[in-house]
Amino acid sequence: MQINLITGISGSGKSVALRAFEDAGYDCVDNLPVSLLASLITTLEKEKSERIAVAIDARRGQSIADLPSILENLRRTHQVRVVFLNADTNTLIQRFSETRRRHPLSTNANQSQSATLIEAINKERALLDPLREQAHSIDTSNLTAHALRSWIQDLLKDKPSGLTVVFESFGFKKGVPNEADLVFDVRCLPNPYYDKILRPLTGNDKPVKEFLEKIPEVISMESDIVHFIEKWLPHYIADGRSYLTVAIGCTGGQHRSVYLVNQIGKHFRAQKDFVDKQLNFLDRHRELDSIPAVKA
Repeated sequence: MQINLITGISGSGKSVALRAFEDAGYDCVDNLPVSLLASLITTLEKEKSERIAVAIDARRGQSIADLPSILENLRRTHQVRVVFLNADTNTLIQRFSETRRRHPLSTNANQSQSATLIEAINKERALLDPLREQAHSIDTSNLTAHALRSWIQDLLKDKPSGLTVVFESFGFKKGVPNEADLVFDVRCLPNPYYDKILRPLTGNDKPVKEFLEKIPEVISMESDIVHFIEKWLPHYIADGRSYLTVAIGCTGGQHRSVYLVNQIGKHFRAQKDFVDKQLNFLDRHRELDSIPAVKA
C-alpha cells in the first residue's frame, strides 16, 4: 500500500494538499487521531485499498511524538511518504489574520490559558520537528493554492521508493526556500532582465535560452553545479535520505535560475545510471508557479 502522511504547520496548506490527493484518486482521511493510524491501515488492507493519504497535525498534542515509531513499523510492509507543509511565521500570521481563524494550539485543553499566535506557532513547530526531519518539506510561503496543488500533482508522479531530487528556482528578493538542502547563487551571471525585449519573458522562453546559452560563464556555472551534485549525490543516497532539494536563485527568479533548473534537471533525467538507481528528478519554479493562472 502507498501511505502518504500529510502534516505540517497550521495555515500552510494541508487542506489544499489533501484535496489534491483526493482528486488523484487516493482514499483520504483528515485529522486522524495518531492512535487510530495503525488500525486504519489494517482495515484498508482488508479492503484491498492501494493508495491512502492521511492528514495528521499538532491538534493531536503530545501523541504526535508516537508517529515516527508508528511510521517506521508501517515501512516494513508498505511504501510510506511524509509530506510536510511549512511557511514562515510572518506569512502564517497574515493568513490567520485574513481568515480570522484561531490557531488550534492557541488554547489549552482545559480552556484556562490562551497563547499568542506566535507562541502557538512556535509550540507547533517544536511538536512537529521530528516529523519534518524525515519528510519531503514544501515551503508554501510564496505559493498560491494553485501552485501547491500543481507541486503535489508532480510529487505523485514519482515513485515513493528511492531518492527524489527537487531542482527549484527562486528569487532572492523573496527569500531562500526554507526546505532547501543545497543553495546556489547565480546572481553573478549576466541578467536578461536588462534587455527590454527579454525582460517580460522567462527562462522557459526560447529567446532567453538563446541569450544565456551563448554566455561562457552561464555554461561554466551549469557545468560546475552538475559536477558538484554528481560528486555528492551518492553520499546523500548513502545517508538514507528520501528527498533532496537543490535551490538555484537569481534576483527575481524569472530568467537565469529558471533556465539553469531546466538545463540541470534535463541533464540528470537523461543519466541512465541515476534512473536505474530509482532516483526521481523534479523541476520547480517557485516564482513562476506562484503567478495566478489567467482565466480564458
